[in-house]
Amino acid sequence: MMVYPARIYRADPFEILRKGLSGLPTARVSSAAAFPKLNIWRTGQGAAIVAEMPGINPQKVDITVKENLLSISGERAQPDCGNDARWMRRERSYGQFTRAVTLPFRIDPENVEARYSNGILFIAAGLSDADKPRKIAIKAG
Repeated sequence: MMVYPARIYRADPFEILRKGLSGLPTARVSSAAAFPKLNIWRTGQGAAIVAEMPGINPQKVDITVKENLLSISGERAQPDCGNDARWMRRERSYGQFTRAVTLPFRIDPENVEARYSNGILFIAAGLSDADKPRKIAIKAG
């Protein structure tokens, strides 16, 4: 039986820097960081969009539609905590926001309805006439 001598490895604190930080785990930015969070699904006549917007004044929200781009923008006001307040934890963001989503079909801007209830924005968007399915009649020949 052969016995091999143990190898001694030295730790190099600059090895990661020389490799260009490729050895470090990377943080992934997902749509979870986007505001407002959206659920979107297609219905028979168009799309339904639900946006979570707690603490937002619906009067300060703008919804715009252009072809297949839906944009929601607005502002979340920062609470007035007084001059002597010191933040202990601050996880909610404040200020202006914009969220634009490209849909796989065009929306008819004349056929969009929105309502806001309990911090949830509900949007019903109808399909553009150009994207609605059409039945083609066959002519006898």
